[in-house]
Amino acid sequence: MPFTALRPHLKPLMLLAYPVVLSQLGHVLVNVCDSVMVGQTGKVPLAAVSLGVSVNTVVLVLGLGLSMGITPLVAAADGRRDVPQLGRLLVAGVWLSTVAGVVLAAAGLLIAPLLGYLRQPAEVVALAAPWVRVLFLSLLPLMVFQGFKQFAEGLGLTRQAMYLSVMANALNALLCYALIFGHFGAPRLGMMGAAWATLIARVLMAVLMATYVLRARRLQPYREAASHWLRPDGATLRRLIGLGSPIGVQMMFEMGAFSFSAIMIGWLGATSLAAHQIAINVASVTYMAASGIAAAATIRVGNLRGLGDAEGSRQAGFAAYLLTFLFMSSMGLLLVIFRQYIPHFYNHDAAVVAQASGLLLIAAAFQVSDGLQVVGLGALRGLQDVKVPSVVALLSYWVIALPLGYGLGFGLKLGSLGVWLGLLTGLTLVAGALLWRFRQYSRVPATVARPAAVAG
Repeated sequence: MPFTALRPHLKPLMLLAYPVVLSQLGHVLVNVCDSVMVGQTGKVPLAAVSLGVSVNTVVLVLGLGLSMGITPLVAAADGRRDVPQLGRLLVAGVWLSTVAGVVLAAAGLLIAPLLGYLRQPAEVVALAAPWVRVLFLSLLPLMVFQGFKQFAEGLGLTRQAMYLSVMANALNALLCYALIFGHFGAPRLGMMGAAWATLIARVLMAVLMATYVLRARRLQPYREAASHWLRPDGATLRRLIGLGSPIGVQMMFEMGAFSFSAIMIGWLGATSLAAHQIAINVASVTYMAASGIAAAATIRVGNLRGLGDAEGSRQAGFAAYLLTFLFMSSMGLLLVIFRQYIPHFYNHDAAVVAQASGLLLIAAAFQVSDGLQVVGLGALRGLQDVKVPSVVALLSYWVIALPLGYGLGFGLKLGSLGVWLGLLTGLTLVAGALLWRFRQYSRVPATVARPAAVAG
């Protein structure tokens, strides 16, 4: 597609994307802050954080994906100026996210005692189990935040979540510093301080995001259109679940692959697991930036599709692809240049630093693939095409990437490098398949695509 066709979409995408990027970074920067500060206390606590985050992420992304079904439906309804439907989506979205948050938080009580069955070092499991319980508890306020946030973002209101994420991250960093090391008169809790800091910060995010949506004057018509708060509209709720569930499953397949990779690397010992946590922590920062562009693509593509502008939605999707390619290529280059220096921010153990540097080189290689696959998902969500990407993720990650990573890592004795090479292969396959899918699916006229979209 010629650049002249994409140019009109670049500025609207960037205006939508940059607040979402900062907001999305808020989720991952919590883990970055935890890892950097906990890493100063030793490689075993850092390895425990890696194990805890890996387990938590698999469950977390299921909830996040479920809530992401709100945004394309809101964007399409906003394009049609359907205020009654927006009111129904507000109630159903918040209700669904809150119930999901309760279920996910309760899951931590069941999962923490099972960590010992993952064949991880005993000293790592002992530290990770209580940390996981508190971190899972923080999923309830996070999902409440998501319910209100995804509704606002579907309307193109992306800055509010950005401001709240920046504020919450500043609070999280301050609380981590106080509670991990015992500063400002706070108790010295070690790595558990990071978990409690995350919980407190996420409660604040939920309260403030809910306050904005429930009190902002510009959102008053949608609140008035919401006839019942405690009993959501059944048809709208089923539509949200039908769209959000495949998104959550797809994200669970992807993040589950990374989490299981961490478990495999844990079989190699605490040093390898600590190095993996450093590399995946850094890579997740750039991924979340690309994820923000993908969220903007969902909003822009969905809104234009709701207006019946099929060609415009197609152009917006490819413009998001272009932005992501340029950004992730630059990030890959920076990782190559600074791979020897970045690990020292986390830990000073020579073996950990050496292994992390090698993993960051592979992370640099999969930057473009990682970015293109997530923006492909975002563009397809704007078309409400969510089931086929789930199948693509299942096959690419669990049928190809993980077995290949195990074979390279343990069969050919490449260790954690082999596991990461398997992930690189999976990401590349997903990126290529989703690009092909968007090229084909975005050609469908808007009048045909909307009714059939949820069927994938």
